[in-house]
Amino acid sequence: MVDSSLTIKKYTWASFDAWTLIPLLLSVILFGPVICLFITASGNSDGLWYHLYETVLLKYIANTLLLMIGVSVTVLILGVGSAWLVSRYEFSGRKLFDWLLMLPAACPAYLVAYAYTDFFEYAGPIQKLLRTIIGWQNAQDYWFPEIRSLGGAIFVMSCVLYPYVYVLARTSFLKSPASFYEVAKLYNKNTFFSVGLPLARPAIIAGLALVCMEVVSDFGTVEFFTVETLTLGIFNVWLGMNNLVAASQIAIVAFIFVIALLFIEIKSRASRKFSDNSQRQINEHKIHLSKFKSFISALFCLIPVFFGFILPVLLLLLHSLKTSYHQDWIKLFRVVIDTLMIAGIGAISIIVISSLTAIIAFYKGRNLLNKITDIASTGYAFPGTMLAIGILVFVGFIDKFYSLSSGVFGYQYSGFLSGTIMILILAYVVRFQAVGYGSIRSGITQIPQNLADASYMMGKPFHETMSKIVLPLLKTSIIAGGLLAFVDIMKELPMTLLLRPFNFETLATYTYQFAHDELIEQASLPALLIIIAGLIPVIFMNKYLREIKF
Repeated sequence: MVDSSLTIKKYTWASFDAWTLIPLLLSVILFGPVICLFITASGNSDGLWYHLYETVLLKYIANTLLLMIGVSVTVLILGVGSAWLVSRYEFSGRKLFDWLLMLPAACPAYLVAYAYTDFFEYAGPIQKLLRTIIGWQNAQDYWFPEIRSLGGAIFVMSCVLYPYVYVLARTSFLKSPASFYEVAKLYNKNTFFSVGLPLARPAIIAGLALVCMEVVSDFGTVEFFTVETLTLGIFNVWLGMNNLVAASQIAIVAFIFVIALLFIEIKSRASRKFSDNSQRQINEHKIHLSKFKSFISALFCLIPVFFGFILPVLLLLLHSLKTSYHQDWIKLFRVVIDTLMIAGIGAISIIVISSLTAIIAFYKGRNLLNKITDIASTGYAFPGTMLAIGILVFVGFIDKFYSLSSGVFGYQYSGFLSGTIMILILAYVVRFQAVGYGSIRSGITQIPQNLADASYMMGKPFHETMSKIVLPLLKTSIIAGGLLAFVDIMKELPMTLLLRPFNFETLATYTYQFAHDELIEQASLPALLIIIAGLIPVIFMNKYLREIKF
């Protein structure tokens, strides 16, 4: 007898109707700024592009590449090394480090840069201590690496970005079958190089691609350290030279970097295939280390946590205590309220749009619609300065269209997007749509298909099934995606800085204004508030990873 349930198609509502128009329209809006960026880049830059090509463009590309390479090498050492230690060995503090190693993800790189500049520069306590102990009199007596440099940017970014590699590598190491390690031991092979690293390679490369995307997207760190990268070049040409076309053309060069990294990340995930046909899928027991090796392992794991979280947070805390007596508390309170408001509206907008596109595309769409919604949710991969250009042009096009329409129909229209908070909301949705969409899409795949099939067989309409069955089961995914989007909006600097309305500040821009004026102490308290908010998704992620059974 054939089970009748097997005759039901996977997508019981798959058809082109009014429902499918919703994700199509939203996808056009989400990907419209990227299209507008290319249209703008095709314009005439009045000869500035050729001037940039002959003078600084190669420097922008070289610095971006050097920054990516330097951060990648450091992140690989810190992320893969610490992940291997906590997943394979038992040593003092291992369970604590398993959690602590994720904390630097809560610290935006530009905030750590602000804290470390005052600490490591010539007038800072470290160099003062060295001059006192060793007796150096002037700069000719000694050499000390300058924190505001390419090397300083590599150091700061590596300290806060290694968790991308650490989380994926650790998960992969824990999922590797124990039998593979046993075979390596039988043949007297090094388990890390012969088993652990090859199996985790796709996950590590995927994490590394995400790290490089963050490096390409970074604005606050490179601007504060005066490292001329493509992102900083976009900002300088746009605002400094007032040439949007040339800035768009530089953004296209950055776009090539992003596409290459996206391709690497997708290929890595696609090639992640290994299996074990034995009955024992659980990884083997952790290896106990001697006291000396245990100390070295704990020290190695402490280094990234110390420089990526503990030290910068302590420095910011000390600075905030110094400046508390002249902090503008009324202004800070208003900024906090504005930040919570804009982040809340942005997160809700992202979750609503993500839910509509993900659910409708999954249950009613075919392959083409699913691919369109996937492409429309790739804004997270693009630098904020790059998207800001596309959004500004896209919004200008919409306002111009409505302005012409108002003339035809006889009503007055002055624009509702340009120069208002609405342009920021749109920018956040385009940039962080991937966060909500990915969370909800992942949740949908875990819902048994037979629930929707049963509702379909009972004659229930699509909207009723989605509201009464699918959405309640997606509650956890919706909360997770909303929290991640909320914190990402709080930390976002370049888009907010470029697109915010007049006299509107968030904690990120408020901190930036003080740091830009070398007022590090005044910048410390709002920076701490951003980090505290950033701890929310880190704690959530750590709880989720601990609950996974390998």
